[in-house]
Formats: sequence, structure tokens, C-alpha cells
Amino acid sequence: MRTAIATKFVAWEVPTLDALKGSKVYILREKLNNGGQMNREEKDWLTEKVNSNTYFKSAVPLQGWRFDFSDILRTYIVKQYGHWAEYKATDKTALRNFLYGRIDSIVELNK
Repeated sequence: MRTAIATKFVAWEVPTLDALKGSKVYILREKLNNGGQMNREEKDWLTEKVNSNTYFKSAVPLQGWRFDFSDILRTYIVKQYGHWAEYKATDKTALRNFLYGRIDSIVELNK
């Protein structure tokens, strides 16, 4: 199944999607749509970008465009310092690389 490269999520004028073809997020989404596999650096980068933006839980925003990665992200709950938190990540290794400090437990939630 091919996922759309990006969808516009703002009401004002934004650059065209063609203007973003050189961005890392555009290249990654296009690579995945063409059946490519991500390397460790890309998995870590995507996990960091998805969990550090304030707009979406499973997408990366760029100049008014929403690049959706919900088809490859998994949901994890993490126990850290006595508290549970939910994260989206490509895999446990990328999540561990994103989080700082001691991790008591990581559990993958099934769909």
C-alpha cells in the first residue's frame, strides 16, 4: 500500500510539495513508498522527530505539510522513574536511543 507523501494541514499559503523534495523527511517517505528499508540512522532520526514535535503523534510536520509515518511506527509504553509514558517509534533500539536515563521497562502495544 502506498502512503501519500504529505498532506497540507494549515489554512494559509505554504511552499509547494515539489519545493520540499530535497528535505530529509520527503526523501525518507519516498524511499519507504518505493519499498526501501531504513538504516539505523534513519530509524533513530524518525523516532526523535515524531516524539519531539508538538503537532502530531505519528507524523513529522514541515512547512505546513504533514508527512505521515503511521504505517511503520509502533506504539510503546515506557516505565521510567516510576512513571509510564506512551511513545511512537520504529523499534525498541531507536526508542532507547531517543530516551535519556534509566529505563525500567518497554512494552509494545499491539494494534
